[in-house]
Amino acid sequence: MTTTITATATTPTTQVINKPPRKNHFLFGGFSGVLGAVLLQPADLLKTRLQQSPPTTSATRTLLTTVQQIASSPRPIHSLWRGTLPSAIRTGVGSALYFSALNTVRSGFSTQSSNTASSSLPTLSPLGNLTSGAGTRAVVGCLLMPVTVLKVRYESSLYAYPTLFSACKDIYKTEGIRGFFSGWGATAIRDAPYAGLYVVFYEQSKKTLSRFCHTKEGRGMDVGTAAGINVLSGAGAATLATAITNPFDALKTRIQVSPERYKNLWHAAKVVVEEDGRWKGRALFDGLGLRIARKAISSAVVWGIYEGLVR
Repeated sequence: MTTTITATATTPTTQVINKPPRKNHFLFGGFSGVLGAVLLQPADLLKTRLQQSPPTTSATRTLLTTVQQIASSPRPIHSLWRGTLPSAIRTGVGSALYFSALNTVRSGFSTQSSNTASSSLPTLSPLGNLTSGAGTRAVVGCLLMPVTVLKVRYESSLYAYPTLFSACKDIYKTEGIRGFFSGWGATAIRDAPYAGLYVVFYEQSKKTLSRFCHTKEGRGMDVGTAAGINVLSGAGAATLATAITNPFDALKTRIQVSPERYKNLWHAAKVVVEEDGRWKGRALFDGLGLRIARKAISSAVVWGIYEGLVR
């Protein structure tokens, strides 16, 4: 009697991760962007007022004066949220385009989903994250530049536009098409490095925090823990990227509210440094505290909601 032994080959199983439809990245990115813009508009307005002041003016005094003026106005709540419409349009459309485009770019260069347990987004190297984030943000920022100019001027106390249409009409009449792209260079130099650095810091933070939670890479994680990791990573990444790129934000604001005074990025930097009566270059960091607070909270809300919805 012959006994036949059949060897059974073990075939490794591959975990298939269902990626959310691309339209979800567009819709959820836009929703989270609008929500963050509306909630944090007061901080953005105060930052703009602070950065538009002359370099020799005390930042603390300017901030206190602005708050007092708004508080004593007939409609303080309305005044504090001035510029919300263009801000919501810019951030909502911008976030929708940015998140969907970023996911498309990263998916095109990535062969695997995120190896952090709190996320399902594509995985790239730090250099890949830097270039994809910077490139995508630069393109989206250029497309939305006219809305950015309208937003900044609405927030500024140097203009009193009653409607968006009147603002568009006045800018075109006095400055032509070029007026809608004032400060484009400073905006691109601010936004591209910010976005690139943000994605690098954000992805690295998620990996590190996931390890602290003792979760094996590639395994699922409960919704609460994942949300906490994404929110903390968003806030931390925004804080670091904001601190590095704030000088360009300060220059961008000055060019957009006073294009007749500041000809371009380099001229604005020269004027600000030469006229700074405190110490050379300090004005380049005006509004840093407000911008860090706004960016940290905004990124925690926007990226936390976005990651939770597409996960």
